[in-house]
Amino acid sequence: MLTTTIHSHKMAFSEKGSGPPLLVLHGLTGNRHMFDEETRILKKYFRVIAPDFRGHGDSDRPSSYTLDDLIEDIVALIDYLELPTVYLLGVSMGSYVAQGVAIRLGDRVERLVLVATKSTGKTSAMQALFEKHGDELNGLSHNAKLLKASKYMYHDLQAVGKWSKEAAKKSEPMSAEQIEAANQALTEFDFTPDLSKITAETLVISGDHDQLNPPEEARETARLIPHATFAEFNQSGHAPNVEQRMLFLDFVLEFLGVERTT
Repeated sequence: MLTTTIHSHKMAFSEKGSGPPLLVLHGLTGNRHMFDEETRILKKYFRVIAPDFRGHGDSDRPSSYTLDDLIEDIVALIDYLELPTVYLLGVSMGSYVAQGVAIRLGDRVERLVLVATKSTGKTSAMQALFEKHGDELNGLSHNAKLLKASKYMYHDLQAVGKWSKEAAKKSEPMSAEQIEAANQALTEFDFTPDLSKITAETLVISGDHDQLNPPEEARETARLIPHATFAEFNQSGHAPNVEQRMLFLDFVLEFLGVERTT
């Protein structure tokens, strides 16, 4: 694990491999270890940089922050690492941050991969799903809600369950207050007026079983980005990178200009 100070907060991140820099950005309440399996392949071709967002993983966990703070943290990390250009891959919340970074940095972002994404939201997708199924979930803890609502989020529950448990082992769990701060960071955001500013070639991947960020929202995001391609996986939910990992890696590697050899 590496650390640096970004905007007066400690940011933890990892670097593996060599080649063009590829930043991988995790989802809400996740951490950098959520990309450990993908990194095992991607590091053969790229310098894979995986940060823990503010409030998550081994980074500092302030009591409040905004989505714009998360975006500016990643811009600052890119500058700290002196990267003239980058590739970005973001999943769920990480894809929102990736959109914001691509809008701000323009042609410094050469390729952009947005997974299980959307470009606007009044609340976090997770909070919205919990509210939608409130009759079923009210009174439960956050983790109990996640477990019960997983059938609305994913197609391959076994693969996602194993993946989330492995990632959770490698970082301190988030408290209820820290989870609430993360959810609040995703209140009232809207990138749609600025998506036309993204110059990067973009790949948008969605899962047809995803009720957190349904495919129609991802498709609309792709429509608004000038150089975007949309792909919908028909045996995935909110984690195509986990539920159909080999297919996901084939799509990403081809899009990023390399061929999978193993």
